Amino acid sequence: FVTAVRTTGIFCRASCTARKPKAQNIEFYPTATEAEHAGYRACKRCRPLDTPGQEPDWLTPLLARLDEEPTRRWTDADLREAGLHPDRVRRWFKTTHGTTFHAFARARRLGLALHRVQDGLPVARVAFEHGYESLSGFNAAFRELLGAAPTSTTAIPLFVQRLATPLGPMVAAASDDGLYLLEFAEPERLEPQVRRLGRRLEAQLVPGTNEILTILASELGEYFEAKIQSFSVPLCPLGTPFQLQVWKQLRQIPYGTTCSYRDLAAAIGRPTAVRAVAGSNGDNRMAIVIPCHRVIGADGSPTGYGGGVWRKQRLLELEG
Repeated sequence: FVTAVRTTGIFCRASCTARKPKAQNIEFYPTATEAEHAGYRACKRCRPLDTPGQEPDWLTPLLARLDEEPTRRWTDADLREAGLHPDRVRRWFKTTHGTTFHAFARARRLGLALHRVQDGLPVARVAFEHGYESLSGFNAAFRELLGAAPTSTTAIPLFVQRLATPLGPMVAAASDDGLYLLEFAEPERLEPQVRRLGRRLEAQLVPGTNEILTILASELGEYFEAKIQSFSVPLCPLGTPFQLQVWKQLRQIPYGTTCSYRDLAAAIGRPTAVRAVAGSNGDNRMAIVIPCHRVIGADGSPTGYGGGVWRKQRLLELEG
């Protein structure tokens, strides 16, 4: 919902940091569109018309160039030449990705380089193609990031991408084999899962994208536009045999329908394992594509959801 202020004619997000108006001057609207139709204009501070997690307009050209020139070594002078203040770019990346722009670009460049080395290309060729002036500098950068030289590391690159959705930003991680993670960007839940995933796969998490993440981004956009009801992106779920059985059954729940935890337990032939089924449902690391949001309480209540019950309700409304 959004809050609209009669005396100013402006509507805001509930979390807006602007000075709070008097209660008698406030109106509530379920959506920003309804507030606009009522004659209110959007707040310039909290920008309620923006998709949560979406990059700002001033940054879009830089991100496009980062995709077009993944091997480029960026400098502050390059940012200024593009009409951007380095401090502004640095603050956005620190807030959004927890690292600076230069560190983000460097990790992405090295992740792509690792991929090419493991494909069998000569290390020297890869080093020079990825912006390094010497082989020793390339090896040193690799050791700093991965703890080993490019020819001796067994780590696989796991590409991590932030995706904007109508329900807030999500973070996805994928190798060339398939998707391993898709979660709403809630730090207290996401960060431990990302660390565990990296350790379990002995993988190096690097910012960037690949074919799997490109497919996911496209299908996720179509899902939120109600154009598709299922996903074709390849999945690589990691879990116990019991968890894998539960997650496989979750994908059998039809779009637009729900079931209870008891129903789910019965469907996998374990009718007395309701609590274990609920635990496995909560351990699902691939929100939406493995639709754990379609499982509700026996009384019809939405119960818990890792991304927040309000998101679960919105997803069910979208599919309903």
